[in-house]
Amino acid sequence: MSIIIKNVNIITPFDILYDGEILLKEGKIKKISEKHSLDEYNIDNVIDGKGLFLAPGFIDIHNHGNSGYDVMDSTEKALDEMAKFHIKNGVTSFLGTVITSSYENMIKACKNIAQYNNKNDRAQLLGIHLEGPFFSIEKKGAQPAIYIKDPDVEDMKKIVETSQGKMKMVSIAPEKEGALDTISYLVSEGITVAMAHSNGTFDETKSGINHGATVATHLYNGMRSFSHREPGIVGAALTDDRVYCEIIYDRIHLHDAAVKMALKIKGIDKILLVSDAMRAAGLEDGDYELGGQKVIVKKGAARLENGSLAGSTLNLKKAVYNMVYKLNVPIHHAIRMASLNPAKAIGVDKNKGSIEIGKDADLLLLDKDINIKASVVGGNIIWLKR
Repeated sequence: MSIIIKNVNIITPFDILYDGEILLKEGKIKKISEKHSLDEYNIDNVIDGKGLFLAPGFIDIHNHGNSGYDVMDSTEKALDEMAKFHIKNGVTSFLGTVITSSYENMIKACKNIAQYNNKNDRAQLLGIHLEGPFFSIEKKGAQPAIYIKDPDVEDMKKIVETSQGKMKMVSIAPEKEGALDTISYLVSEGITVAMAHSNGTFDETKSGINHGATVATHLYNGMRSFSHREPGIVGAALTDDRVYCEIIYDRIHLHDAAVKMALKIKGIDKILLVSDAMRAAGLEDGDYELGGQKVIVKKGAARLENGSLAGSTLNLKKAVYNMVYKLNVPIHHAIRMASLNPAKAIGVDKNKGSIEIGKDADLLLLDKDINIKASVVGGNIIWLKR
């Protein structure tokens, strides 16, 4: 099918093409043009964007669940419902995040994702983000302590094999014994390595980066605190240009000033907006569960009974909104942090993450307040707000 979307302000990786139009064919972006320059003859569908923004679809590489479902439910229905929620909130692609659990439960969740068939009417599940179990007890956050262990390459190999090529990212504490060998193995398999729930020193973190780690999972959270004499993992992540930094910008996990500092140091190209959402996302306050632990959601903040934050109820639409309207980040820069940057971080930017000729037609029609009016995946209009 061939589609022209006209009368839109197109957010490209570099700027905004005002009053432009775009040709989609066979699920790909074929042409990007100025106003009224595309021939509408023999086109199956012409859509008037009515002056809205046309943006690349968001890519959430760190989320556990939403709508009452969690990746660890290990069912097709859970992934279906999560994908349905995502598409309504601008996420056209995502990774299913597997939390620290028993070896059997993690294998089960990975198998479920590996065997999942994407549906045409919702967000596309790209693969797995394994968050655990190779973490620091001191910085475990909401990761269940009973299952945390030292890195083991053989265990990691079994999980990767189970994932049938769907393992995209693994979070690990780089200071743990065996971590460097595990990082090297994962990198050799083409898997992105992230650093998380770590009490690592600056030097220990730099060793992890030198072995191939390229992402700091939810920057500032679940990490050794920064000190002017021992900058730790925060200092290493912020000052090393090889590292992308995840930001949970719900204005609960982080003070605005901490986000602003990360932006100033890393620049727009190295910030990844993520939700770290758990099953309460999209639902009311109340009692929920994460990793077998009771979670109390009050005023949108998800916490364990001991007060530790336990994921979020955020979505990327809101995270982008906060960047634009709380920190005055230009809309095309904020959207880059939720689309092209995560695509690059997990190595799928050849086909996804930006509006460029030849890439997948994963797109959003949205207004200046980041209200999603239509979502498009692979050239198919799969959700439209009227």
